Amino acid sequence: MKKRAFENAVHGVFLVLGLITVGCVLLISIYLIVAGIPAIREIGLTRFLFGKTWAATAARPQYGILPFLLTSVYGTASAIVLGVPVGFLTAVYLAKLAPKRVKGVMEAAVSLLAGIPSVVYGLVGMLILVPGIRRLFGLADGASLLAAMIVLAIMILPSIIKVSVTALEAVPAEYEDASLALGATPIETYFRVSVPAAKSGIAAAVVLGVGRAIGEAMAVMMVSGNVANMPGLFRSVRFLTTAIASEMSYSGGLQRQALFSIALVLFLFIMLINATLNFFLKRDKGR
Repeated sequence: MKKRAFENAVHGVFLVLGLITVGCVLLISIYLIVAGIPAIREIGLTRFLFGKTWAATAARPQYGILPFLLTSVYGTASAIVLGVPVGFLTAVYLAKLAPKRVKGVMEAAVSLLAGIPSVVYGLVGMLILVPGIRRLFGLADGASLLAAMIVLAIMILPSIIKVSVTALEAVPAEYEDASLALGATPIETYFRVSVPAAKSGIAAAVVLGVGRAIGEAMAVMMVSGNVANMPGLFRSVRFLTTAIASEMSYSGGLQRQALFSIALVLFLFIMLINATLNFFLKRDKGR
């Protein structure tokens, strides 16, 4: 009787915590919608999303976020293209191939990378990466989309590696033993048996990486130049997150409402990516 009462109490605690989490997400969603819609109505959805000029403090203000939107898309996509293969292959090595000593050292290094504040990434990028890009390509200023892409690719590695390693290590040993018994090599077993079995966990790692890449502001602001240009590999650019962070402190009126509208677009952008990945995962499971 006491055991059942204890289990019911624990179940109730977890239920309440889950409801609190869902409630927080709903409150954030409602607040962003309420705060962001007025500016979109006043500016116009087409002019807001597809306008190429952001001049919030000009005599005739313009609030076009297309440069920010495309920069965020290009920067995030490029960071994923650069970071996911490195993180995934590192996770496979750590989970299946690395000796214990090497694995211990590398996992400690990955944990250290995960614990470094984003401002430190930005500082190192600003002092080393930006001057290196300037000298290598003969540019007037190395603060550019390329620098932001590289910094973001490095920053998402810990999330991808740690979650992917956990997913790969959770694959039952019987799967791999059966594959090896049928004559497959260890490498074939890892990539054709273990990786597909851990697909959902690896996809979750990618989602976490995407979330960090999209939501990063400080490090990106320090290496990208933070100028509202249309995206170019060697041009100074501004992301959706840096647009909010750089202007929110002194904004007011329609400008402040427009920044909340940018936050709403960013929120919907992340939700769309998560929904797309979940759709493909569920479709593959149904086959």
